[in-house]
Amino acid sequence: MRFSIIRFCYDKLPKSYSNFPQKYIRKQTEFVSYETPALANYVYRKERWRYSPHYELHRPWTQEFQEQNAPGVQHPKIYVEPIRDFYIFRGDRVEILRGKDKGKQGTVNYVVKERNWVCVEGLNLKFSIKQRTYRNPGIMLAEEMPLLVPRDVALVDPQDRKATKIEWRFDDEGNKVRVSSRTGRVIPLPIQAFETYDYKRKSTYKEQPKDTKADDVAEITFEPTESKTFEMDLMDRYGIKENRIPHEFYWY
Repeated sequence: MRFSIIRFCYDKLPKSYSNFPQKYIRKQTEFVSYETPALANYVYRKERWRYSPHYELHRPWTQEFQEQNAPGVQHPKIYVEPIRDFYIFRGDRVEILRGKDKGKQGTVNYVVKERNWVCVEGLNLKFSIKQRTYRNPGIMLAEEMPLLVPRDVALVDPQDRKATKIEWRFDDEGNKVRVSSRTGRVIPLPIQAFETYDYKRKSTYKEQPKDTKADDVAEITFEPTESKTFEMDLMDRYGIKENRIPHEFYWY
């Protein structure tokens, strides 16, 4: 009996990849509890019910997330220890510390910071058989299961290809970088960490007609002076004269 093995992949897009506005993501975690009928004798009113969403492997903008967090669906209480500066990104090479794939290394292709989860490509797989009948052996699906950070995975030091702990430090230019605690080597962020729907790299992005031009952003429209306030500078620029002396006030 032979099976056709298919790798099952979730929408491997963390929030940082989606490049969606936070307003849109927040809207996806809200549900309409009451909405007036679309009739002329009703004043339109919509009430949204906000709650603490239950995160798994589906992203907030997917239909699966909406069904998973629909009103009335109960989930067990989950306690997650927050990581202040999450240090594993898409494209990082990590080593598995426990489980059936202990000691193996792979590339991170999915991150769920809300649960401290990462998925490693081709590792920690869960196999299941679908569409199986007495005539058809079915299809075997290989699903990458999440691994908990930092219990299950550790970042790999590119210098010696071994697992290491990292520290966040600042380099000479003031940039925040990851540094291996064992070798002191800087572990650069992978290119995949900066990918979005719009571009693979920021340098390759082409400006669109509705985008704010880079020249407009670089243009300096206001240069403050030490002896003048913003209001005084505007008055001098537009020729407005004021002889009254304002009262002294202080900022606290």
